[in-house]
Amino acid sequence: MINNKLVVGISQGDGNGIGYEVIIKSLADARILDGFTPVIYGSSKIFGFYRKQLHNIEQLDTYVINSAKDAKARKINIVNCLPETVYVEPGQSTPEAAKSAMTALERAVEDLKEGLIDVLVTAPINKRAMDKEGFGYTGHTEYLQNKFGVKDVAMIMVSDRIKVGVVTGHIPLKDVPASITVEKILGKLRLMNQSLKQDFGVDRPTIAVLGLNPHCGDGGLLGDEEQRIILPAVEAAQAEGILAYGPYSPDGYFGLGHYSRYDATLAMYHDQGLAPFKALSFEDGVNYTAGLPYVRTSPDHGTAYDMAGRDVADPRSMMSAIFRAIDIYKSRAAYARLQEGKMKEKNQEPEEKGSRRPQIV
Repeated sequence: MINNKLVVGISQGDGNGIGYEVIIKSLADARILDGFTPVIYGSSKIFGFYRKQLHNIEQLDTYVINSAKDAKARKINIVNCLPETVYVEPGQSTPEAAKSAMTALERAVEDLKEGLIDVLVTAPINKRAMDKEGFGYTGHTEYLQNKFGVKDVAMIMVSDRIKVGVVTGHIPLKDVPASITVEKILGKLRLMNQSLKQDFGVDRPTIAVLGLNPHCGDGGLLGDEEQRIILPAVEAAQAEGILAYGPYSPDGYFGLGHYSRYDATLAMYHDQGLAPFKALSFEDGVNYTAGLPYVRTSPDHGTAYDMAGRDVADPRSMMSAIFRAIDIYKSRAAYARLQEGKMKEKNQEPEEKGSRRPQIV
């Protein structure tokens, strides 16, 4: 770390979208650099292009570097990892923009693994354009899961009002029912339970689980996944000590505000969870990937090509993503210290008279 400040890596995303605009606006106030050191992975040329499009932005103190290890505190550091010939076409989906997004992301992940940055914030990408260029993943979540070699991750949408995870992510809706299994739901509940403890400081987290079918299947009339899969998964989680409840019918659950009674909600598929989340917290919502060995967040919006280059994009979600990443990093560190303290305390407990520790054979 630089001067004991966290180093926040920010991958540029699609350079033709609103990524640079919301990044620049988020870092525009020089006082924000008192708390952390930003390192943007992308292009100083593209940064400068969008900087000129924005009004009411004072002079920015940028510093162009070749590596994050050269980053300076109180500067907006930019790792030039794109060719000088790169150009910008605001609002357009282009092969070059997709390739640049891939390059910036790959470089940021390399530095995260090497400890040159402490957390990663990813600006929006165009998934379809990147797929055409050979990206091979349906989104950041799947890419990072593979890069860090973890068995499973959970996409959790986070705001101060609500936290929503999903069992199935970026897959066609027609494939959702066949993808939902007891073990998959149970796995997501385990990840969310652990994440709520270590990443968000919740001692005994409660998690509500949504049904799949209208009215939770209406006793089997509209589907039986609730009785056959979801309820057994909830019961299995409860048997492990996870405070999971449900399944609940999504319309009534969100419509009546029942989400406020729980620390988090687990939805069965993408839009079932993200539609109400964004209706409630679009401006400051954050996409968080639980289950990774490192902290990664992103704003909850896309490339928004229709807004690109017009100085109208709202930076609040990006700002929330940056500060949420910092908060989670600190929460993880505090949780690790707490667990270490508990372990030391346990190892120092005197053995009861006549007791024997079990031998490992």
